[in-house]
Amino acid sequence: MSRPRIVIVGAGFAGYRTARTLSRLTRHQADITLLNPTDYFLYLPLLPQVAAGILEPRRVTVSLSGSLPHVRLVLGEADGVDLDEHTVHYTGPEGGEGTLSFDRLVLAAGSVNKLLPVPGVAEHAHGFRGLPEALYLRDHVTRQVELAAASDDRGECAARCTFVVVGAGYTGTEVAAHGAMYTDAQVRKHPMRTGMRPRWMLLDVAPRVLPEMDERLSRTADRVLRQRGVDVRMGTSVKEATHDGVVLTDGTSVDTRTLVWCVGVRPDPLVESLGLPVERGRLLVDPHLQVPGRPELFACGDVAAVPDLTQPGQFTPMTAQHAWRHGKVCAQNVAASLGIGERRPYHHRDLGFVVDLGGAKAAANPLGLPMSGPAAGAVTRGYHLAAMPGNRVRVAADWLLDAVLPRQAVQLGLVRSWSVPLESSSPEVARVAGRPERDAEQTATTGTTGTTGTTGTTGKGSRAERAKNQPGGEPAKNQPGGEPAKNQPHPPRAAGKPRRAGDGGGTGPARGSGKARKTSRASGGGRAAAPSGPTRAAGPPADPGPEPPANQPPPGPDIAPGPVKRTDGRHAEGDS
Repeated sequence: MSRPRIVIVGAGFAGYRTARTLSRLTRHQADITLLNPTDYFLYLPLLPQVAAGILEPRRVTVSLSGSLPHVRLVLGEADGVDLDEHTVHYTGPEGGEGTLSFDRLVLAAGSVNKLLPVPGVAEHAHGFRGLPEALYLRDHVTRQVELAAASDDRGECAARCTFVVVGAGYTGTEVAAHGAMYTDAQVRKHPMRTGMRPRWMLLDVAPRVLPEMDERLSRTADRVLRQRGVDVRMGTSVKEATHDGVVLTDGTSVDTRTLVWCVGVRPDPLVESLGLPVERGRLLVDPHLQVPGRPELFACGDVAAVPDLTQPGQFTPMTAQHAWRHGKVCAQNVAASLGIGERRPYHHRDLGFVVDLGGAKAAANPLGLPMSGPAAGAVTRGYHLAAMPGNRVRVAADWLLDAVLPRQAVQLGLVRSWSVPLESSSPEVARVAGRPERDAEQTATTGTTGTTGTTGTTGKGSRAERAKNQPGGEPAKNQPGGEPAKNQPHPPRAAGKPRRAGDGGGTGPARGSGKARKTSRASGGGRAAAPSGPTRAAGPPADPGPEPPANQPPPGPDIAPGPVKRTDGRHAEGDS
């Protein structure tokens, strides 16, 4: 008799805990497969410290294969689920497609950035949900301070030293608190930067900072932010964003080159493609985290609307604490469905929250006891060390070094602005050159703007063909990480090199359209049909001899093939 097959989609807090607990409970009596776009579990609460240069990126990641030795790891992103056939279709990081069969399926795909219809935000703002976004923000903030110090224009210097964070929730508050400390350290002891004053702004339409948490935590965080010079504006948000600044809802214009979008998250669009009952985008489950009428399907974490038994009629909020606890209960109930152990409902008790404000400052209410100052800082860091499933010694070592040594404020240029678009629904994976977004490429290759063909519920079709000739996503030739300056003319392309479909200006959809990377899944699991014609220019290649193609000057020795193309069909305009 074959062993039951369990597939877990997502390795966030809920998915990772489910896989780890199931591996222990089943004791090799089941085949467990974990499908995830990356090979690590990301400890999200410490991401602001990565952006502020306190922790190295690998400190907040835990290897999946190293910590889950009895779980099969499959790198890929789920595109569709066929519940009748008991299969999950996925696309790998290099464009290859595959299918996983299951007897039990656990959906723990997590959440993605929430994009509101604010003009210019999609083009000029960046989110803060994944490691690439944190690395980009650290480089970008460092670069703006360095460019401001070298500028002779006082207006440009002030704009580059102004950093706007939208969203005063858990993430936005910590980003602003750590960011203010990071930029102050860059200018405080530098003799050539005397007089520079970095300015951080924290905006939210809510009446107070941390509106979803205890009011005493809110007051503590607000006080610390204002003491550090953060301009906290409640009841205010962004009305419009441009390359040179933002217009606020109160009519104020702010010149800035940095807009960090932390307004919240939404469940992964994969949930909507299932055609099952949802609650605000979250899959409805019973207290045992099982989908009614589907005994083989379980859901936990941010994609699941789990009844809150302590507050009848309510659902548990989308927090890391709940996701971590969901994972344990979900694993126990999946094992019980296989005859191992007994089922149990999800019932929680609030243990309180901690908010790290940088340095020795924090706000915490462990077990309902409000705390602030160094005591709260010690409790906060102790909680994070206890909650992390690995790297505790390395994290503690980085904290110790940060306390006694100055931070290394350098930009590595590993993640560029076009690699972390705000509308991306896969913030854990940085976009690479030569592999544009699905929606942009579908529009460019099919020539349509509002209709797409479908190839079935599993989502198979054009993606593998589009990625076939791009196995590694290599960056554009002669472009070693740099981005073209704003308003620079497009240099001519090298002779004999055909233009890719969609390279022309304006053929792809505008980024401001708000389309997410996985929107094709949310429309019913179907995918756009493969284009009937080739995606490259038809006809034989240009003669490599001395005669250049029509309307193109012969390439000189210093002419590059052109800047890296944006996925919306326009040229990159720098790190807005």
